[in-house]
Amino acid sequence: MRNTLLKRFLGSFSDNLKSKIENLKWVEVVAIVLALTMWGARVEAQQTGKIFRMGILDPSTASGSAVSWEALRQELSKLGWIEGKNIAIEYRFAELKAERLPELAADLVRLNVDLIVTVGDPARAAKSATTTIPIVMINTPDPVGLGLVASLARPGGNVTGLAALAPELNTKRLEILKDAVPKLARVGLLWRPVVNVGQDLQLKELRLAALALKLKLEEIETQLDAKGLENAFQTAKQKQVNAIMTTALRSFFAERKRIVELAGKYRLPAIYPNEEYVNEGGLMSYGEDSTDQYRRAAGYVDKILKGAKPADLPVQQATKFEFIINLKAAKQIGLPLSPELLARANQVMK
Repeated sequence: MRNTLLKRFLGSFSDNLKSKIENLKWVEVVAIVLALTMWGARVEAQQTGKIFRMGILDPSTASGSAVSWEALRQELSKLGWIEGKNIAIEYRFAELKAERLPELAADLVRLNVDLIVTVGDPARAAKSATTTIPIVMINTPDPVGLGLVASLARPGGNVTGLAALAPELNTKRLEILKDAVPKLARVGLLWRPVVNVGQDLQLKELRLAALALKLKLEEIETQLDAKGLENAFQTAKQKQVNAIMTTALRSFFAERKRIVELAGKYRLPAIYPNEEYVNEGGLMSYGEDSTDQYRRAAGYVDKILKGAKPADLPVQQATKFEFIINLKAAKQIGLPLSPELLARANQVMK
């Protein structure tokens, strides 16, 4: 049997290599043959042209989220997943209407996608729609408390990915605002009147943090159309706030350009959860490196499409945080920033 196996295996090798292999032990020959057989099977599978289907479930808009999903696509490309070649992407955007999420999730399940990627609170809608299709979450708050995973270390079901630290980071943002704005007493907080567990957690933490910092937190209910945002900033001025911030929701992220414009118009110092706000002209941001989060999510997608089970992939939290200041925006609203504050920033934009 050994001789037969060797003859089949050595057929296309050079004489020099043949002699070396013939001197190997039987167990070593078997190991080599098995390894090459598995490699051949993978090559054959790739040559069949199977295209995996990935569903994306996003609570905001296509235009507002484009920069984030592009980061994920680029990282997938580096890992060998090329859209149109071996992976197809089905996008479902709720267009800032949370009530649409269950049906959009169900639609992806009906398409029998191989995997669903969600961002934020919509992971709950995806989990309700399927217990079998793998789900990769990005920046989802308290996944254990929501029943999405059994624990961060051992998810135990069909959900894994990246958990959010939004409540804790909002507290830090409030502290930075107090350091940045002289005699800060009142902070306007824009929040959305929607059912969102992540926002509820943020509100709870911010109320406690405001008390500890001896700040008055003016909670301003905000609609995200043009009129609603304008009304929110008018309310903030009427309440005589000294600065403003938003809850860390994807829906606010989608409208970041308009929010930044209004903060400048009403000359209100503001701190935001993502660098992209500062890129639009915002004053300051502190939070996770959102691009890094989407790149890391691509790693989960890669592992799962190659056979890993979500139950065996530990949930991770953010590891990179950035504090960014825009000096041009500070100058436009007449806000002097101390050298001590500037020294704390990871990046100062001029």
